[in-house]
Amino acid sequence: MMRTIEVLIVIIIITGAFIGASFFAVLPWPRQVSPVNLRRLSFTTLQMLDSDYDLSVATFDIDNATLWNELQTALSASLPPNVVYNLTVYEVGTSASGSELYTPQKTISNTESLGSTSDASSYLAASSNVTFNVIPEKIGEHSGGGTLYILNCSDAPGWWITGYTAQSLAADLYTLLSPYFVDTVMVQNTAELGTILGGTPLHGETLENAVIINTCGEAVPIPTAYCTTPYSENSYARYSYFLGQKTNQYNWTWASIVGYPFYYVSNTAAFSGTQNSWGIYGMRLTGGIGSIAFLRGLDNQDYSTSGSAVTDSADRQATLTADAIEACNYYGIYPSTYHTSTRALADSIRSTYHLTVGMHIFNPLGGYNPGTIYNHVSSGSSTITGSLLALGLTRTPDIRLTGIGLLSYYHPRLYRSEYTTYGTSRLVILQLALVGAV
Repeated sequence: MMRTIEVLIVIIIITGAFIGASFFAVLPWPRQVSPVNLRRLSFTTLQMLDSDYDLSVATFDIDNATLWNELQTALSASLPPNVVYNLTVYEVGTSASGSELYTPQKTISNTESLGSTSDASSYLAASSNVTFNVIPEKIGEHSGGGTLYILNCSDAPGWWITGYTAQSLAADLYTLLSPYFVDTVMVQNTAELGTILGGTPLHGETLENAVIINTCGEAVPIPTAYCTTPYSENSYARYSYFLGQKTNQYNWTWASIVGYPFYYVSNTAAFSGTQNSWGIYGMRLTGGIGSIAFLRGLDNQDYSTSGSAVTDSADRQATLTADAIEACNYYGIYPSTYHTSTRALADSIRSTYHLTVGMHIFNPLGGYNPGTIYNHVSSGSSTITGSLLALGLTRTPDIRLTGIGLLSYYHPRLYRSEYTTYGTSRLVILQLALVGAV
């Protein structure tokens, strides 16, 4: 009985304490418990109004009453009914002392006063007439050279450039890469290629330290003067050997954009009656010995085609290296990060032909390099004498990979224009408050 009375007394005491505390406690207003975040609401509203650039257009056309009436209607419809606003547009300029100067240009509001509990966000609107220019550094302008040769030979068919012609690839490469070189020369036929191989520039450009991109895929254009009879694969491998020697002599970077490098030679006039067993006339097979001959010429070894083919025939998935992906972001060129490779050069060629890796475009796979720039450096020397870019990918070329490989290797800087021109930007301030706020 006594314990029951004690429990009742405890309950009475606790209840009385709770009632007393509740009576004297001061509870916040509902709007203070769950307040409207006016700053966030303001910024979100500005972004929404400019989602189709309507706000930016209006800020530079302040005398257009129709446009501003539509903007004010959209603004009122975007905000809750208990929110009042004041939107002001400022011209952004510079004072005589060099400090920033903001001059009011236009104001719209649905209230005479916002009270003392308002909040605001700012938004920088850009004029539709503003353009942002990027000026690239020219490869070779500080170190000599800087010529880009693109083999656009009209008399040389290509192979393993499925879906393209050599000429369409050449045009796209010109658009992509010519801004980065001191001179870009389109080599229009095999006769012009022969002129270059003979040591004579076509238009006064610099031969030394040039980049030569072969757009014919696995086939290499061959001038008529270098075509020999009777036919044998070994005869045309000598042409690949000669190309390797010239690459060494002039410190060229020879770029093979897809498949087996130096697998065919092509010339529609010299080989008009010959096809490559796949119905493409004007082409002769060199085979795997073409790459070997080129590398021997690059390394100043005696001419020979002995040795096994240096390419991989396995179907492998190649992935871009971290360096290549970084270059994609820097230069704004975005090929796929995954590609199929069945024509990768063996990594063992590096020791055989005194090559070092200038740039891995793709990560190595099982002793093979799906896409790599090799530099030739003679034993006991530190001087590069010729380079080879080999993209051992399957059938369809992606010129963006060639571009990223070369730009990653030479790494020309980009000089972006600064956004400081007077009158190209205006500051928009949207100030919000709640109805009845004090």
